[in-house]
Amino acid sequence: MNSSLITFYEAIERASADMLEAARAGNWDHVIKLEGACVLLISQLKNAARNNALSAEESQLKSRIMKRVLVNDAEIRHLAEPWLEDIDDMMNGRRKTIH
Repeated sequence: MNSSLITFYEAIERASADMLEAARAGNWDHVIKLEGACVLLISQLKNAARNNALSAEESQLKSRIMKRVLVNDAEIRHLAEPWLEDIDDMMNGRRKTIH
């Protein structure tokens, strides 16, 4: 069993859950910081995966982990939509009007 690769997947899942928690709290600076940590973990995983393969059991575990990461990512994106629209408006000089 190649637990080192699974450890990377588990760390990515933890970071993704932390990103979701920060997004739910509206702490977008922390979301961005955690996203950077995820990018680093993914890079390390890619390097480690070059020389190692997962067993069938590990592949199933990886699939379950990645499904949870994708669910977290989808919710983060949903929460980010209004925030991204606000930034787009600010960058394009548009102001929000309150009626």
